[in-house]
Amino acid sequence: MPNPHSLLAPDEPDPVRLLNTGGKSDFVLIADHAGREIPRALGRLGVPESELLRHIAWDIGIAGVTERLAQALDAVAVLQRYSRLVIDCNRDPSSPTSIPEISEHTPIPGNTGLSPEQRQARVDAVFRPYHARIAALLDARAAEHRRSVLVAMHSFTPVFKGESRCMQVGVLYHRDAKLANIMLDLLRAEGDLAVGDNAPYAITDASDYAVPVHGEARGLPHVELEIRQDLIASADGQAAWAARLARLLPLAEQRMAT
Repeated sequence: MPNPHSLLAPDEPDPVRLLNTGGKSDFVLIADHAGREIPRALGRLGVPESELLRHIAWDIGIAGVTERLAQALDAVAVLQRYSRLVIDCNRDPSSPTSIPEISEHTPIPGNTGLSPEQRQARVDAVFRPYHARIAALLDARAAEHRRSVLVAMHSFTPVFKGESRCMQVGVLYHRDAKLANIMLDLLRAEGDLAVGDNAPYAITDASDYAVPVHGEARGLPHVELEIRQDLIASADGQAAWAARLARLLPLAEQRMAT
């Protein structure tokens, strides 16, 4: 029976999209901010639709890139459907930024004054199922003695709080930079890219969840990739970036093994 206390109605989308489950690649792709769904019970969080089309709600273009990359690599992918304004699946739920009351300069009225029970409902409906699916997938691969190389897929806005970002792609890491350093070298060698080294963001235990928990804590090779959103807003841009990464990621894995 459906849980009467669940935030999501039975006919609403599952928070998790699992693609290419039979993929033979070592790569496991995850996308924390791939969608902008909002549970009906939350209305539109008091936010105008024009704002829900912006980066504050989701990582524009990353779902299309991840879908194409999974196919090109023959890799499994786990994508999260709900808006980061409902709950940010790349934050520990205890973080003040997990359910933001303001995102950039935009107030989120539906996130103000939440009770512990209301916050927990979002954790239970969206955050926990998504990360449980990733954990179960990685556990199953480990039980089968399959290698897993975790790639966290994100996109970033060209302008953040009035500041322009000239880089096209960023490579993010924390304690283990081995795969990240190889990807930095490969992307720079392309010759047509401005590449961010732990920019426009840097991974930390306080600001991130997926890589520290699913990559570092398991001792898996991992990297987080950030692509500028204007480059992947169209299907052509998504296809071009998927093709580029499908060419470079296997090279990086090979170099990592030497």
